[in-house]
Amino acid sequence: MSTVKDKLVLGSAPDSWGVWFPEDEYQTPWNRFLDELAEAGYAWVELGPYGYLPTDPARLADEVGGRGLKVSGGTVFGALHDDAQWDGMVSTVRKVAGLTQAMGAHHLVFIPPMYRDERTGGFTESPTLDDGQWRTLHRNADRLGKLLMEEYGVRLCLHSHADSHIQTQPEIERFLDGTDSEHVSLCLDTGHVAYGGGDAVDLIRRYSERIGYVHIKQMDPEVLRQKDAEELSFGEAVKRGVCVEPPAGEPVPSTVLDALDDVDARVFVIVEQDLYPCEPDVPLPIAVRTREYLNSCGLGARYQQA
Repeated sequence: MSTVKDKLVLGSAPDSWGVWFPEDEYQTPWNRFLDELAEAGYAWVELGPYGYLPTDPARLADEVGGRGLKVSGGTVFGALHDDAQWDGMVSTVRKVAGLTQAMGAHHLVFIPPMYRDERTGGFTESPTLDDGQWRTLHRNADRLGKLLMEEYGVRLCLHSHADSHIQTQPEIERFLDGTDSEHVSLCLDTGHVAYGGGDAVDLIRRYSERIGYVHIKQMDPEVLRQKDAEELSFGEAVKRGVCVEPPAGEPVPSTVLDALDDVDARVFVIVEQDLYPCEPDVPLPIAVRTREYLNSCGLGARYQQA
């Protein structure tokens, strides 16, 4: 019998309903997503791509609160390694940070750009950064993290991501080692860490003070082998079913949760299973089974509604 993991808070995200973009003909409508999220038994929601859910704070508060939901954090995409993109990126981040703050949340999941196109798989830039670009990335992460904390009370949580410049464990460690722990944290995505060949439990144990927000997902080891052998893009790997519901893939969720239970902080653990594109009736049953499985591991009990 699993013990209750008191400090871990369970939620989900639009990604678990196949949502990657603010608007897309293949995606579940936002109101159906919120209805089904509540029906599936989750009490916390991550906002997902800005513009998918309503962006007016009063309306969003009504839509979320009316379903008994609370917001765990916001989501934004942007490049930190290119100074030429700084002003436009900050303008976008401010919109998302303001909405996140208005919802009473204190985490902003920051996803770096992918160097391969999400739909076509074509390369849009080099898959590696040079030393100068790393220095720029570190400096801008610190600048942005300080801005977010001082002006919005929101913590920057860098999301390592497949087909991005922060994908492998050495890249994640280089990012963390080069940034200020006071203002910059990691959104630990267990699936993307596995996709890049890393070890989520090892990262939790060695960088526990940098982890307060987690995306929990699993990857199919067979599709990972195909990805490496065929040099698949992340979009193609997702279409082949690389993201699987627990406990079918890796890493083993219980080992991750046990490691997180030792973190000296309250940690949001957000289910995020990449399903894009998918049929409308696919996500809800998966979301229910996933919640039930994670509940059986001791996640999602005492502080679910706190």
